[in-house]
Amino acid sequence: MCGIFGCALRDGEAAPLVLSALKRLEYRGYDSCGEATVFDGRILVKKGVGKIDEVHAKLRLDDLPGRIGMGHTRWATHGAPTQANAHPHTDCTGRIAVVHNGIIENFAELRAELEAKGHKFKSKTDTEVVPHLVEEFMAQGMGFVEAVAAAARRLRGSFALVIA
Repeated sequence: MCGIFGCALRDGEAAPLVLSALKRLEYRGYDSCGEATVFDGRILVKKGVGKIDEVHAKLRLDDLPGRIGMGHTRWATHGAPTQANAHPHTDCTGRIAVVHNGIIENFAELRAELEAKGHKFKSKTDTEVVPHLVEEFMAQGMGFVEAVAAAARRLRGSFALVIA
């Protein structure tokens, strides 16, 4: 079972709050964790395999700049517990990030469709189809919110998402 958290702050940096939230989600069990923030129109990501304190000691999860943030503790369901499979996941452009809890039942079909359109995947997770779907809809001229809604309509399963 994964844990996800997202925030958009009026003041201050999101990363310390995201780290605190991830620590509160430790009871759910996990094999990897990560954070992403939005800063200056870019997505910044830090993630790794292991306990939150171990990953934080290596990567300083709380020093990502930005007022919008998301975090994830992962218990592997699709793909082994590896750096590549840890969340957050991004699209090809690195401008869209996603954390996810649950199962996307039709991810293999969606992944094949997106790969046929030239999308490059870095992980073996079902989650990674989401940022690529949003990217695909935005490339067709949709705004971010409209593209997220269109992507969500394509997903089958039981899940929760944080998308930035």
